Amino acid sequence: MTNLTPNPSYSLTIRLQLPHQAGMLATVTQAIASAGGSIGQIDLIEQSHKTLTRDITVDASSSDHAEAIVSAVKGLNEIKVIDVYDRTFNLHRGGKISVHSKIALKSQDQLAMAYTPGVGRVCMAIANDPAQVYNLTIKSNTVAIVTDGSAVLGLGNLGPLGAMPVMEGKAMLFKEFAGIDAFPICLNTQDTDEIVETVKRIAPVFGGVNLEDISAPRCFEIEARLQKELDIPIFHDDQHGTAIVSLAALINALKLVNKSMAQIRLVINGAGAAGLAMARLFRKAGVEHIILCDSRGILSTERTDLNDQKLAFAVPETGSLADAMVGADVFMGVSAPGVVTPAMVKAMATAPIVFAMANPIPEIQPEAVCDLVAVMATGRSDYPNQINNVLAFPGIFRGALDCRAQTMTTSMFLEAAAAIASLIKPSDLNKEHIIPSVFDERVAPTVASAVQRAARAEGIAGN
Repeated sequence: MTNLTPNPSYSLTIRLQLPHQAGMLATVTQAIASAGGSIGQIDLIEQSHKTLTRDITVDASSSDHAEAIVSAVKGLNEIKVIDVYDRTFNLHRGGKISVHSKIALKSQDQLAMAYTPGVGRVCMAIANDPAQVYNLTIKSNTVAIVTDGSAVLGLGNLGPLGAMPVMEGKAMLFKEFAGIDAFPICLNTQDTDEIVETVKRIAPVFGGVNLEDISAPRCFEIEARLQKELDIPIFHDDQHGTAIVSLAALINALKLVNKSMAQIRLVINGAGAAGLAMARLFRKAGVEHIILCDSRGILSTERTDLNDQKLAFAVPETGSLADAMVGADVFMGVSAPGVVTPAMVKAMATAPIVFAMANPIPEIQPEAVCDLVAVMATGRSDYPNQINNVLAFPGIFRGALDCRAQTMTTSMFLEAAAAIASLIKPSDLNKEHIIPSVFDERVAPTVASAVQRAARAEGIAGN
């Protein structure tokens, strides 16, 4: 259906031995290029009068493509492939996170204060005044990343063990982008009641809970029940993170086409956790005409298969996704690869905006509609305008933890989206730059400040 761009997700290091002769390296690089590989770093590992040992880093587009590249190199005369390393798997070996002590225990005095008997005094202080737990323990800066592994990325129900690498990665992002300590909690149950009860029991340790990769519609009930029964913020990133960053991008995209939230017809394909959360937030932001589609087409009032969450967005219209897109100003996809065609984009309104956010393969490849759209965004890092949740959740939790917010609210989400959008100056705004980079150091602090302001205005801040 499509040839994906080589990317670091399928990155190899090929260690090879070649004759110490002019032109031999060029032969290798030509073979890799002919196989469609993207060459990165080339390192000289060892040399003698007769041979050279080199490491060549190559990006591929899939596992099969990576094998084809290696085969191309192995087929060269006089070239010996010594080893092949999958850089992504190597990065994950042994896990990606660890726990470190903040205090070096180098004396008996330090040990006596950090642990028994001195720690007993601190325990009693918290028992007498529970609010002191925020000052005297890790609670004020610690988030639980909770999953049951039922909806891992776009891979499906992989269970708690299969979900662990994603949760570790999430913990890394919390730490790197907002200085928050987060820990994976991968639960060996997919029963809603058991998940709620388990999170309630471990909640004393954490200042907030990030729900992750829990399938819809169970995720809605789990989030609502936990938020009602706990006094710490609960955030389902697959819902709200996606919605916040998408809204931020939409705010800026509409500036480029000179359209308002109230006047646009917005189509969302994908009526799971992300799509429904997007629809809710966009409605609060002022979008009046929203058409939601799932695999069976438009969520129509004539359908009898809709759950309560979907029914809230049912419309009198009927038809397929193609029908919904006729005359639409904005298309947003959180669904499946290749479900949108150039003809469907041509049927949209003047200056259409397309956010094709399915990963790794979007609903339509940007190359297929680059001349048809006013603005294009995807979920991928190798195209402009990446809609990435890391723009939202680190700053949201940073702000919520710092003001000890007791819950998460729509107002906090709206302010976070506006804050992200505000980081693109009018002079820098263009069709390939509607959203800041995930490495923009202003993002998390700006979002955190906005979240704190919203929490204080709503009276839900604890300090």
